[in-house]
Amino acid sequence: MSKRMKDILSQSDFSKSYNLDDAIDLAMKSSTTKFDETIDICMNLNIDPKNGEQNVRGKLKLPKSLGKQVKVCVIVPEDKQQEAKDAGADIVGSDELVQKVEGGFTDFDRCIASPDMMSKVGKLGKVLGPRNLMPNPKLGTVTNDIKQAIDDAKAGEIEYKSNETLIQAGIAKSSFAKEDIKKNIEFFIEMISKDRPSGIKGDFVKKIFISPTMGPGVNIDINIING
Repeated sequence: MSKRMKDILSQSDFSKSYNLDDAIDLAMKSSTTKFDETIDICMNLNIDPKNGEQNVRGKLKLPKSLGKQVKVCVIVPEDKQQEAKDAGADIVGSDELVQKVEGGFTDFDRCIASPDMMSKVGKLGKVLGPRNLMPNPKLGTVTNDIKQAIDDAKAGEIEYKSNETLIQAGIAKSSFAKEDIKKNIEFFIEMISKDRPSGIKGDFVKKIFISPTMGPGVNIDINIING
């Protein structure tokens, strides 16, 4: 354990739960590196990871964007490629791009495809699936409205997907005003809570932690959600 981490842990009690305001204060206080750390959120959900119907997945736009430059890959037929380029896509192609991705190329943050390309894009699941990059009609990344999908991606839209029982996402920057961090956290929790699958008994959200990139997790009092 580094001296910096020991100092952080010695100054506060990270074994207890905090209300949202105090949790944010502690996460911001724990962000002591020279770079602008991301504030991450981790939610432990009451879902059965073996039940596909209980997987939680979607996309949303945070009230306060992270300001990340999103690199967008678009796979469309040749007659739609200029439209994608004009809309701001960073990587555009058809069959040759499918082959390149199949070979392991994944230097992008979002992959969008037109429905008529999915018979070829479908075979990219082994490459794109583990990286949460596979185009999906439910997420709006398989669409004929290529411009809108690119606009959404570039506007700071984020995707989320449950991994076992956890949902994790970068929610803010440590340099944000406290109120902006709070708005993003409340909005994210609200949207995930609305995604509660049918058949769940008891509380849907079991635990919530926030943490800066290089800092310890801060446990948020779950009563703010389940109370």
